[in-house]
Amino acid sequence: MPLPKKTRTTRRDFLKGTAAATGLFMLPVAALRGGSSGKTKLETDIPMQPDADVVVVGGGVAGVCAAVTAARQGAKTLILERSGLLGGMLTAGHVNPILGTVSKGTIYDEIVSRLTAENETEIETTRNGREVYIDVEKAKTLMFNFVAENNVECWMQSLVVDVVRDSGGDTINRLLVGTPEGIKTVSGKIIIDATGDGQVAMLAGADYGMGRDSDGRVQPVTLEFTLSNVDESRAITAWGGSDPVKLPSGQRYSEFCKEANARGELPENVAIVRLHRTARKGERHVNATQKNYINSLKPVDIFTAMHDLRNQIDQCVRFLKKYIPGYENCILKTSGSALGVRETRRVTGQYILSDNDVEVGSKFDDAVVHNAWFLIDIHNPSGGGQAEGRSKIAKPYDIPLRCLIPPKVGNLLIAGRCISGTHRAHASYRVMGICMAIGQAAGTAASLCVKGNARPDELSSAKVRAALKAQGVSLSS
Repeated sequence: MPLPKKTRTTRRDFLKGTAAATGLFMLPVAALRGGSSGKTKLETDIPMQPDADVVVVGGGVAGVCAAVTAARQGAKTLILERSGLLGGMLTAGHVNPILGTVSKGTIYDEIVSRLTAENETEIETTRNGREVYIDVEKAKTLMFNFVAENNVECWMQSLVVDVVRDSGGDTINRLLVGTPEGIKTVSGKIIIDATGDGQVAMLAGADYGMGRDSDGRVQPVTLEFTLSNVDESRAITAWGGSDPVKLPSGQRYSEFCKEANARGELPENVAIVRLHRTARKGERHVNATQKNYINSLKPVDIFTAMHDLRNQIDQCVRFLKKYIPGYENCILKTSGSALGVRETRRVTGQYILSDNDVEVGSKFDDAVVHNAWFLIDIHNPSGGGQAEGRSKIAKPYDIPLRCLIPPKVGNLLIAGRCISGTHRAHASYRVMGICMAIGQAAGTAASLCVKGNARPDELSSAKVRAALKAQGVSLSS
């Protein structure tokens, strides 16, 4: 058989062919910005994808929980995830243990049960509260299985780079998405911003805050890692700078770390090397490295942080091998592939969860997360240790539906650490255990909006609460 004759195919022809083959239709790039000529400098078109009921932007724990919940409630659901992993800080961020608790019956219980089914170590309670130790590799698989089992469509390595709002209105019509196949657009009746950074909300024109009120500085970034070949019979654990654990010499481990930092044997601003158990005996998970003055929304800052933190890991491992009993032969097993970011944008919602709400344990009639609890844990934006000397005690508090609804964007909900709150309140609810429950609440609200053809700001909080209770979630003490 003779070979086919070569022909020249332009990008425009290729995209048109793709559209014809897949049933997609085309939208001129200029139309995204209100242009009428249909031409741009590149003179190309962007394929339009079929609509979903709910589009979740971000496949971290909040996004996965939101998407699975929406799908379980009958909504056609799509996740757009910018990386090659689902789970966010749980997986790519290598954050361990899972911290933060909520009321009984949430999706948090389901995920924890699956993650800990084969653990060699038990869940412990420290000043941090309930510490759920995980196997990060197992978590990576679990996240993919979780979305697949619940018929959630998922686009990987797909980054939302812009949004298109309706002319003169406040509704997001389209999301402009960079994918390995090129630029595409996606529509959804309801969009859930679970990016952690409030990226979609920002692009859509929502108000947001960032950092502390005094100077706008955010908490430092970290790169976490796991050690193997630890002598379980002698190795200590340490959950924080106020942990009273002592070395065999009788000296408090936290004081020894401070002295090592002063001598230059630990990285700058690393005054404590936190040592947590994992799901496996003979391992310790380390939360120690720290880089201040980083804005993780800036690509160059991400490189600067990752470069420095990779080297900090080596320095911390040398310190442990040299000085700490049980760690003499420890080996660096794994580390995060994504920067551990504690804080960026906080999207302004109909209600801003306040310092006082977290401190006194406020309860709300429109609560969609009940009895959330974690310490007010502000890693010092301007140096080492805690911003307030030590983490502060909080009381179990509620998160109202209003914190998930930005008033300026009609079909948008927020999930995860970028919900509406103050800098200090955020320092409590930013942890994964609470973010899972926030995601479930957002997914429930989104599905009800789809069923009722309503905007989030038109949705009855009583209906959302009733739907959550039907899922087994406790919303009262």
